[in-house]
Amino acid sequence: MDLGLADRTVVVTGGSSGVGLATVRALLDEGAKVATCGRDADRLAKATASFDPDRLYAATCDVRDAESVKRFIDGATNRFGPAVDGLVNNAGQSRMKPLDDTTAEDWRDELELKFAGVLHPLTAARTALRASGSASIVNVNAVLAKQPETRLITTSAARAGILNLSKSLSAELAGDGIRVNSVCLGLVDTGQWTRRHAAADSGLSYEDWQAELAADRGIALGRLGRAEEVAYAIVTLLSPRASYITGTSIDVCGGVGRGIL
Repeated sequence: MDLGLADRTVVVTGGSSGVGLATVRALLDEGAKVATCGRDADRLAKATASFDPDRLYAATCDVRDAESVKRFIDGATNRFGPAVDGLVNNAGQSRMKPLDDTTAEDWRDELELKFAGVLHPLTAARTALRASGSASIVNVNAVLAKQPETRLITTSAARAGILNLSKSLSAELAGDGIRVNSVCLGLVDTGQWTRRHAAADSGLSYEDWQAELAADRGIALGRLGRAEEVAYAIVTLLSPRASYITGTSIDVCGGVGRGIL
């Protein structure tokens, strides 16, 4: 099915790897024009080298820095025009620390990263999103927002706050024709897990180690997700085909869950 994304402009933060890069690729495959960013210029350039330069704008940006984000959004609109039809707030990371090992600085850094990662791009792009008339924002979140883990206490709390914020924004921005939704991912097979497998030195193949990890975390499908599986959900919510969907969240987590909501 044609998702209706051809020639629409979409901004994706954190596009150097993982879910962000997979989302950029999926959008380009749909014929969209994509602006993406990352903090490491060399890594970003290498990740996007094979993409069509006529439909891609890539620039360095740190989402924690409002001025950096504004420069990135200005560059995107200068390149593709004044309207932005979609915004994917993907930049972020997880902080694996229990409470007793977590400092006040850890709390500050984690909350700043998660909230700046949504609010700075929204602030910088709001006029351009309004100009679209049918814009969509997707905040990439995690099932930790609903099912916190003590091993990730700061990240869990920050993710819950972003889920709440996303719901509020869906109401605040509806009058501007801007939809806001969340995609909550579970464990996704990215570089961090291959590194942890190597560090574990368990003697298991990566596939068997991954299956044991999935069983330990209660993942019904018995494996980690793939970045492109998350990207498909994101791209669907960005599409005009999802024009009556706002204020909701979709879990892409292989069936992990401790509740029915």
